[in-house]
Amino acid sequence: MTGALSVGREGDYAAVRSLTFDDVIVTYVVDGVLLMRPDTFFPAIPAEHWSRHPELFTTAGELPMSAGGLLVEIADTTLLVDAGVGAMTTDFGSIGRADCGSLLDVLQAVGRRPEDVELLAFTHLHFDHAGWAFSPPGTQGAKTFPNARYALARREWAPYAEGEPGSEVATASHVISALASDPDLVLIDDNDVIVPGVRAIVTSGHSPGHTSYVITSRTGRRLIVLGDAFHITGQLGHPHWLSVADADAAGVTAARRRLLAELSEPDTVGFGFHFGDQPFGRVVSGVDGAPAWVPVPTSVLAPPPR
Repeated sequence: MTGALSVGREGDYAAVRSLTFDDVIVTYVVDGVLLMRPDTFFPAIPAEHWSRHPELFTTAGELPMSAGGLLVEIADTTLLVDAGVGAMTTDFGSIGRADCGSLLDVLQAVGRRPEDVELLAFTHLHFDHAGWAFSPPGTQGAKTFPNARYALARREWAPYAEGEPGSEVATASHVISALASDPDLVLIDDNDVIVPGVRAIVTSGHSPGHTSYVITSRTGRRLIVLGDAFHITGQLGHPHWLSVADADAAGVTAARRRLLAELSEPDTVGFGFHFGDQPFGRVVSGVDGAPAWVPVPTSVLAPPPR
């Protein structure tokens, strides 16, 4: 399935986009959108920043933040990084709202089935990254991707090792209980290779074991899956701009600086789940010398699903 090349706009709902480099194909399997209130979700970001970027907002003053999973096809392996939100149309009050539920339909539209996924690797366990991992509450908790091993950082799993959700309200309890009963759960550490060509870097801060992934082609070209180390591109140049979902401020800023160093390496592209219709891009030095996001052309396989 091919489509016209474009770069999109950060404030737009995310289209289904694909990028090919050497032996690697990565496809953003869009689940939908989170529509956030910037003053409450990003209280550390100055109001003047938002006033300079009115193009980022809906007419209702909401900030669209895309959500979904990244399908990675490398060599003979098919993996999915994160599993979106799930079927959810929910109002979070002053924080924002969710309009999601398209991930499985998008997966089918790009010619793949849940059964094709061999590994589901989590960046972290928040609801908007693990939503489709298991069938919903009140059911048997079966894996949505029945042939896949599920993998996450050992540090991410440590607070839930007894199968209890603890105090983390952003993590769904049914996901924790299902993972606790999964005998094939794979726990990974910093710099572990999860499949040939894909390396985990544990970037704790947003959550206890938040993990980014470095995907490397046969010629050394790379894509770094950022997870929620960055929610918006503006944080690249302002690593101290946190969200209310960031658990450890010092950890987040350290993780961001580590990732910015990785992104500055040659032949490296980043992927941001929440970057609207510009999820794939490079980090360059902006006019003020600060890191800035430059989207790269990608194939548009389908319009925004929501």
